[in-house]
Amino acid sequence: MHSKRDDPTEFIPRVSDPPVRRRGALRWLVAGLVLASLALVGSGIAATRHRAAAEPGPGETDTVATTAIERRDLSTTRTLPGAIGYGAARPLAGHLAATVTWLPRSGATIKRGGQLWRADDRPVVLFYGGMPMYRDIAGLHLVGRDVRIVADNLGTLGYPIGRQPSTGELVPPHAPARSTGGDGESGAGAGGEQQRVRSGEGVLTAALIAAIKRWQTDLGVPATGTIPMGHVEVASGAIRVEAVTGQPGAPANTPLLSVTAVRKVITVGAELADAASIKRGDRVKVELPDERTVPARVLAVGRDLVTADNGVGTGPQVLAVTVAVDKPQTIANLDSGEVQVRFAGRTAADVLVAPVEALVALREGGYAVQTPTGLVAVRTGMFADGWVEITGDGLTEGTELVVPA
Repeated sequence: MHSKRDDPTEFIPRVSDPPVRRRGALRWLVAGLVLASLALVGSGIAATRHRAAAEPGPGETDTVATTAIERRDLSTTRTLPGAIGYGAARPLAGHLAATVTWLPRSGATIKRGGQLWRADDRPVVLFYGGMPMYRDIAGLHLVGRDVRIVADNLGTLGYPIGRQPSTGELVPPHAPARSTGGDGESGAGAGGEQQRVRSGEGVLTAALIAAIKRWQTDLGVPATGTIPMGHVEVASGAIRVEAVTGQPGAPANTPLLSVTAVRKVITVGAELADAASIKRGDRVKVELPDERTVPARVLAVGRDLVTADNGVGTGPQVLAVTVAVDKPQTIANLDSGEVQVRFAGRTAADVLVAPVEALVALREGGYAVQTPTGLVAVRTGMFADGWVEITGDGLTEGTELVVPA
């Protein structure tokens, strides 16, 4: 038998059954190593992030986009839809107690001196002017703006009208024409005060009466030298017959034609809030269906409210704004089409502007811009078309600003 002293395993400790104290120390040693490893990893990540933010990594470049401050006019705009056509049609009525004997066809164009219709088989002629004829043109030395319309149109048509008295000149008193004789000069020498010609007025001189007679002879009507009311109708220019609303045999003092301008225009329906700031002659830009943008101007702003859907349904109330492009040939081949019309609003003239993306919002409120030397606080003005009006210490035209790349 062997004694315990002779057993070789007696002094070999068993790993599977360590003493209690040794097991506890081992646990703390392992936990310490793990925590140390995590600390090292965490510190390594933080350092890496810091280096990446502070300087470009391998293969990266540190580039900054810049733009220069500009000095220019800045305008707000409103864009409204429009339609190409001949504009809004308007009725044209006669002013004769007679019977209609002939009317033009739809689509016809009538120019200065042309025949609008015939009443009692006598032509009613178109003259150009800014006011309607409201009385008979008769009697030597008749003075008025309607006389100027007659003189201007006959002169343009090639009839010699002689000299017209100038503004401020005194002329003999008007000698009303008698109902007999028909020469338009009866009553010459009648008493009365001299007349002073005002701006825009014409005078029915002997030479103008002679021109009227020659014109009437060419028309094939009695050469009386007088023009009774209703024998001439006035429009601002040539007209196009949109529709014939009367018929032969109807009274000649009723609406007979629906007419438009000859020139193609763009019609925009503007609500009152938009139309309030639109004026005749305003410059606008028109984006055509093929995406070309062409310059144009406002010809007229209507005064009658209509529904945007031409009276059908309950659309918004609008005013018709007529716009003409500067070069009519740009829309000559377009019988119809939808366009976008940009109307200018407020304008800031000769101001410093920068792209909106150059603005930097400040935590305490307001904005700044980044210049090569640092942030500069700015005061903003008008915003329009991606630009903003700015002012700030040291900012001038050409100053470089940092913008997002």
